[in-house]
Amino acid sequence: MSTSLSPLLAPMFSSAAMRAVCDDAAVLQHMLDFEAALARAEAAAGVIPASAVGPIGNACKADAFDIPALAEAATRSGNLAIPLVKALTAAVAKANLDAARYVHWGATSQDVIDTATMLTLRAAIDALLADLDRAIAGFAGLVRKHRGTAMVARTWLQHALPMPFGLKLAEYAAALHRSRARLKRLRSEGLALQFGGAAGTLAALGDRGLVVAEKLAAELELPLPDAPWHTHRDRIAEAALVFTILCGSCGKIARDVSLLMQTDVAEAFERSGEGRGGSSTMPHKRNPVAAATALAAATMAPNLAATIFAAQVQDHERSAGPWHAEWPTLPTLQLVTSGALAAIVDIAEGLEVDAARMRVNLDATGGLIMAEAVTFALAEKIGKSDAHHLVEAAAIKAAAGRQNLSVVLASDPKVIAHLSADKLAKLFDPMAYQGVSQALIDRLLKSLDEKQS
Repeated sequence: MSTSLSPLLAPMFSSAAMRAVCDDAAVLQHMLDFEAALARAEAAAGVIPASAVGPIGNACKADAFDIPALAEAATRSGNLAIPLVKALTAAVAKANLDAARYVHWGATSQDVIDTATMLTLRAAIDALLADLDRAIAGFAGLVRKHRGTAMVARTWLQHALPMPFGLKLAEYAAALHRSRARLKRLRSEGLALQFGGAAGTLAALGDRGLVVAEKLAAELELPLPDAPWHTHRDRIAEAALVFTILCGSCGKIARDVSLLMQTDVAEAFERSGEGRGGSSTMPHKRNPVAAATALAAATMAPNLAATIFAAQVQDHERSAGPWHAEWPTLPTLQLVTSGALAAIVDIAEGLEVDAARMRVNLDATGGLIMAEAVTFALAEKIGKSDAHHLVEAAAIKAAAGRQNLSVVLASDPKVIAHLSADKLAKLFDPMAYQGVSQALIDRLLKSLDEKQS
């Protein structure tokens, strides 16, 4: 695996699909796909003989190459493409000596490596999109089930107001959908062929450079940029940005779930199962293991992205050092992003919700959570400032005497002079004070349908 994730740890922090995308053999095959496509494009442009295409293409099979030997040789040559081209040329020569003359014709090592990176990114995006669809669908299903489930909205980790749990879930789905849109834009607009030859001028191909580039882009189904971009790394940086935003959204959801799973909150839980979330010493524990994976990934991703951003500062037409820093960093970012998203898929498809506990927690502050509702109802009668002071005093009294705020208010002549007992009782119904939450849920669900296409 071309990453810093070891085989022992990789399953914890990445999806199986992304591990396959980032596998050494898969990356090597993308490099060989470039070489085979280059031969076809150059033959079609009349640059090399058509007879060379078959022997070159037949030799471009990753399983025929010694990956450890290539890796060792790369330490001496400075990159993996140089020993690969040498090994490929030797392999072609065994079948057709004349065809071997045309391996890698007019290209440079960076063309091979960067284009392979683009092909790997495309496969990585496809893997993420598949999991995003699952996560979004999972949360959308939960929204429909819990749009009428009342829970505490928390600000600064404190009880604030009532809200429907469905709104929280809809916001999760919408955040993931925005990342889905970014990934699709990146796939269609942000990826591009890299083909510039030694210094980005395609001089070795004479006046056929652009013709070959056009045909090569078509062969690989990659957009053709206006010019080679060897030391202009904004495309790579944009990919890192999109992955890191997705990772952060996954981390936000995971943070909420880990807090909801706290013993003292206990409102929602990851799916249960034998051996899942347990402790090595405490049999009763039910730890947020999926959330922990997403949170770990969200912690790592910004630092990996920072390396990619720093690597944008490259020298002249071909760079030494910053380009190399991308090689292990970008795949690792892809892997941890996939791990975060896989964890969120698990949460979205298996979340267990305790609506009764949510109701208990709504009542935990003895009606104080409805203080704003009462304040604004009174404000219509006596003005906001007076209403605020009146309810604030009642809240202090209720807390000090361990009474329900509704009881204190119902015994205050200044309150009952303006609010009837029936009106006051309705003001303490949490789902009667949710503003436009249901409309917001409808808007968010509609946006999911619109963006799905």
